[in-house]
Amino acid sequence: MALLMVANGAPVLAKKICGRRFSHPVDSGAKFADGQPVFGPSKTIRGVAAAVLATTAASPLVGVNPAVGAMAASAAMSGDVASSFLKRRLNLPPSSQALGLDQIPESLFPMLACRRALSLTAADVALGVAVFFGGELVLSRLLYRVHLRDVPY
Repeated sequence: MALLMVANGAPVLAKKICGRRFSHPVDSGAKFADGQPVFGPSKTIRGVAAAVLATTAASPLVGVNPAVGAMAASAAMSGDVASSFLKRRLNLPPSSQALGLDQIPESLFPMLACRRALSLTAADVALGVAVFFGGELVLSRLLYRVHLRDVPY
């Protein structure tokens, strides 16, 4: 759970620290067949890099191999990008809230990717996704109140 928090928090902190610098979109502004952005401007190379670097660095602090930390962050960012792709197909604006779609892929993907390395059972994965789902909603509002997030969800 700590690795998920780092992976999902690092892009938010990187944005606050860097502002608009290094905020090149992952999709380079490309449009999909439906005319909408592939992922949108809020999914940046800076955010993905921050997530992978921070989670890799933090993993030994929780007793996990750095390679597992990198895998968890990469899978979390894959889930985040996948949810953005789906949100663009649903015609939702960037950074809009889609309850479940915003939380499930970015917690489920890394739990599944790391299940062998961390000896996670199906129950562990389900519980982890549920805890992340609720925790992300609460923590997001807190981060908004202390001006680390731009929106309260």
